[in-house]
Amino acid sequence: MQWDPDRALQVRMAVAISLLALLPLAFVYTLSWTITHIIVPLAEVLFETRIDWQLTVSLPVIFVLTVCGLGVQYLFADRLALHSVGAKRVTPEDYPNLHTRLRRLSQQVDLAAPKLAISPSSVPNAFATGRSQSAATVVVTQGLLDTLDGDELNAVLAHELAHVKNRDAVVMSVAYVLPSFTYVVAVAAYTLLGGLWDVVGHFHHSDSDDIRPLLAVIVLFVVSAVLTILISAIFWIGSFLLFRLLSQYREQAADRGAANITGNPLALASALATIDETIPTIPDRDLRELDGGIEALYLAPLDTPMFTDGDDALISRDLFPESHPSTDERISYLRGLAADQEVAG
Repeated sequence: MQWDPDRALQVRMAVAISLLALLPLAFVYTLSWTITHIIVPLAEVLFETRIDWQLTVSLPVIFVLTVCGLGVQYLFADRLALHSVGAKRVTPEDYPNLHTRLRRLSQQVDLAAPKLAISPSSVPNAFATGRSQSAATVVVTQGLLDTLDGDELNAVLAHELAHVKNRDAVVMSVAYVLPSFTYVVAVAAYTLLGGLWDVVGHFHHSDSDDIRPLLAVIVLFVVSAVLTILISAIFWIGSFLLFRLLSQYREQAADRGAANITGNPLALASALATIDETIPTIPDRDLRELDGGIEALYLAPLDTPMFTDGDDALISRDLFPESHPSTDERISYLRGLAADQEVAG
């Protein structure tokens, strides 16, 4: 069939790729400026000495490291995604019906049939990953195969093929580099800051003359950790917002693509409704196991707490746009497409 590329999605992906190259440079430069102009002067005051040192950053070196990091993510993102959810690639002999469906739908949009992988999770969901159209993998969960069949299953596979055709799966995989890196930096600083209380307790009964240098170290450490957390949080929020907004639009584009591929928008609407009704019945433990840091890649959102278990979430979900449009909004849009098809017919 004739596939018209989504120009708006292509523009968004181009902007995302550009920012991916610039934001890491800004992040490292901001950290280095903070160390030179805040941390070092503070150390001079606390220890009453002159420190003739400043951290210099070579932007070309940081740019090369950033490109290398993105390159590694580009090459191995699909393997990491499969490993994170325990998915294994399967052959046509293992799942002949599923391979036949995927191959037939791929032929309709002039794509080589992607590899197929199965995750043992009981959560009904699917995603596509891979560094190119010819090296793509469509992942479906065992829960999806147990929940959907017929036209609904075809519609889900078509949705993932639309991601492959739009080439947005690789952009989303690579786009998560900066949010992940800045979050790791912030959590490391937060963890070290929490461990500081053990050091303070250890020296609680020390003489005042002995504890004075320790207090200076503690103050320097606390200020450094807090500034690191704040800077990391700022860049994490910015990159994560970019990631989420791109994720929302790409899901809308894939819904349109699935409707075009199957010619049956109501099948995907029905599949989304079924999945939306099933996921709340799944234990939270199973949902967290399926996340693996790739929630935005899924057909349907998991709605799990961010970065922690239970109610004690490190960051509230309410601060950010959702990774997906609401299911009701998607179903309403697909029903509108079906109505347009009926009128055109």
